[in-house]
Amino acid sequence: MKINEMFVSLQGEGPHIGIPMFFIRFTGCNLRCEWCDTKYAFYEGKEMSMEEILEVVKKKGKEWICLTGGEPLLQEEIYKLIDILLKEHKVIVETNGSILIDKLPTEENLVVSLDIKTPSSKMEKYMKLENIDYLGPKDYLKFVIKDERDFQYAKSIIEERDIKSEIVFQPVWGTEPRWLAERVLDEGLNVRVLPQFHKIIWGERRGV
Repeated sequence: MKINEMFVSLQGEGPHIGIPMFFIRFTGCNLRCEWCDTKYAFYEGKEMSMEEILEVVKKKGKEWICLTGGEPLLQEEIYKLIDILLKEHKVIVETNGSILIDKLPTEENLVVSLDIKTPSSKMEKYMKLENIDYLGPKDYLKFVIKDERDFQYAKSIIEERDIKSEIVFQPVWGTEPRWLAERVLDEGLNVRVLPQFHKIIWGERRGV
């Protein structure tokens, strides 16, 4: 498996904000979002065996393990790794919405963080919206929102589908979050407006 970095930090996105976790960031992504903040993970990284990864987890791992990227579902052995991790940990899989998640286990201790890319990303045409149907109450659906067009796009999706998971509206880093909060309140949407908490603490840097 190709690993970009591994580190301990606080979860900075979604409903689990603030929880200490061990992060495994995988190398490689099949999308090129306009506002991507982890472009360094497109190519940088080193090959590690399953045993090497699990040894690091054993030494530094927390109750929660977050598998992120890049795009972790591009890794051929990801499902085997998830099965092993779930024996002793709670796991969050952060995935970009372009790959079917039907092969992910439905265990209680596995949380899926599913992105649906909005128009400002320029990647919305690659989304597999049927992924939303695989999400349950323990999972969450995330829209990164930059402007009114993104807001209306996300709003149309949540109004058209029977969504069982939590829904997060996350403002693009560097944009003013107040307008998004006020738009959600004006429209009466049952979603969470959450920033990128780790960037509020440490700014834009790697390994957090």
